[in-house]
Amino acid sequence: MTVQLIAQKAKALARMGRRDEMLDTLERGRVVLDGMPYPDNIENHFMVDPSKYDFYAMDCYRQIGENRLARELSDEVIRASTDFHGNERWPMRIAEAQVTLGIVAAREGNLDEAVGYGRRALSGDRKSLPSLAMHSRDLSQVLTERYADEPETEAYLEQLQSIQSQ
Repeated sequence: MTVQLIAQKAKALARMGRRDEMLDTLERGRVVLDGMPYPDNIENHFMVDPSKYDFYAMDCYRQIGENRLARELSDEVIRASTDFHGNERWPMRIAEAQVTLGIVAAREGNLDEAVGYGRRALSGDRKSLPSLAMHSRDLSQVLTERYADEPETEAYLEQLQSIQSQ
């Protein structure tokens, strides 16, 4: 539980734009996690294993604009959240990683890739619509800032609006 609280604090610091404090907090959480035994049951929502911690860190790096780290962690989150048969173990983590990849793509000038990741995130199996909607709004904000007049942006925003009204 301690590691999860530290990770949530890092996410809050990232959203407030307090980069250095966020980095220190993420490091402190990693040190605490490294000192703990690997959890017996990683399906327990309150247990944090290294892959779940990467999920939290991915969100932090996306928030502060560290695109390379956000992309690397997104790829790792998707890999760790998919079993060797290709089945999604944690669809919400995968969806949020796809949103992160979409944000990075938009920041780097690739609208088609950004919208593609955003649509995949919205179309997947999900359990927490409010969380996904919050992260998807982050993507919609970047798309609106950079590609407001593009038909792809408008189509994505309509798709996002339709799932928010459900």
